Amino acid sequence: MKILVTGANGMVARATAKHCREIGDNVTALGRDRLDISDREQVFEAIVDPGFDAILNCAAFTDVDGAETNQQACYASNSAGVENLALAAKLSGAVFVTISTDFVFGGENPGFYTQRDTPDPRSVYGRSKLEGEDRARAANAATIIVRSGWIYGSGGSNFLSVMHRLLAEGKRISAIGDSYGTPTFAGDLARRLRELAELDLPGTYHVTNSGPGMSYLEFAEAVAEIGGFDRELIEPVSRESLKRPAPRPVSSKLACLFSERLGLGKMPVWSDSLAAFLTSEGAAE
Repeated sequence: MKILVTGANGMVARATAKHCREIGDNVTALGRDRLDISDREQVFEAIVDPGFDAILNCAAFTDVDGAETNQQACYASNSAGVENLALAAKLSGAVFVTISTDFVFGGENPGFYTQRDTPDPRSVYGRSKLEGEDRARAANAATIIVRSGWIYGSGGSNFLSVMHRLLAEGKRISAIGDSYGTPTFAGDLARRLRELAELDLPGTYHVTNSGPGMSYLEFAEAVAEIGGFDRELIEPVSRESLKRPAPRPVSSKLACLFSERLGLGKMPVWSDSLAAFLTSEGAAE
């Protein structure tokens, strides 16, 4: 396939471009310096004529706390930008796959959120991503939306992606014990994005690693156990104690109703993917 990956400098985009190239795709990966998805004219110029088979949108404004005070930039990327890509994909005949978030849900459900649950975002970031979903569907009924969360991987800068390095350096880390989600290894997400592009069945999919879900504290403890780090370096904290500007879902665990019914394989178990990630980072014993 001839594939465009947006947001090329991000963790998920890098994993996606790498995977697609490894399986023989012709991949163009564009960062914001070359493709600002909030600029409709620029998007149409980049997409409509080159004849891409699929557009995998990994571009996003992901600063959850920063979005509370920088709403314009957040909505420009997560809402208007997604609509621009959806329109361009429709005009060019390309499959359009875009990544959304578990933050579209309110967080009161102690179980798993599925596609049957009604979104109820509490943060600017979550609302912008939900608006992006809605605008993409309205612009292009063939849109494939992938909700994911707690994504980590090589080159990532978020807490899940760097805690192993902090522990390896003997640094203390604070991990929230009363906030829950479903971890997702970027490499596994990348493979599923490509599979969904090949499948070309419009809809909303929840993509995370398999397993019961967990707290940040439990994830950190697993990193310490698998990597052979000192668990005493991990300090349990409550979500309220951090006093972050943006509200987060208390629990945003995701499960998909459709993937396996459509013939897609079960996502790898989170512990296996975490072990593979730590081994690739040279952090596992």
